[in-house]
Amino acid sequence: MTIQNQAKDSTFIRSLEPYLESLALVERLHRLLLDVIKDEFERLGIIEVNAVQALLLFNIGENEVTAGDLKSRGYYQGSNVSYNLKKLVEIGYMHHRRCTVDRRAVRVRLTSRGRNIRDVVHALFERHVEILRGRGLAGGSGFEDVNRSLQRLERFWIKQIRYIY
Repeated sequence: MTIQNQAKDSTFIRSLEPYLESLALVERLHRLLLDVIKDEFERLGIIEVNAVQALLLFNIGENEVTAGDLKSRGYYQGSNVSYNLKKLVEIGYMHHRRCTVDRRAVRVRLTSRGRNIRDVVHALFERHVEILRGRGLAGGSGFEDVNRSLQRLERFWIKQIRYIY
């Protein structure tokens, strides 16, 4: 191996390691977010809704959506969406109706119970921001910089998927 190739390999490895660390961190952060929501719900005695379902309710907000909408926005994985939407309808956290344009699609929106869960998650996130601001960890451009980096990575991955097909 030539010195030039060794230098290229060294640069490649120095680039690969932070990328792999970022991938692992994104995955861990998502799992931790679910644990944080789960702990909050346990503390409040809310046992009917799990963390994934609570996050689903939070992300739907005031919108009326289909499972396809949620999947295309990238929030949830395949059958997990359909199962959780069905369960949330059954336990009274969502209304559902057939779409008038595409009878195969079902549109869902939150009931008042669903909006209460959304509000619990929203209050949790507001508390987090206040704590982070108090510690000097929120505000300025910190999260904005992280978001821009993650958005660039998201666009890159989307292009990779489209390139395959």
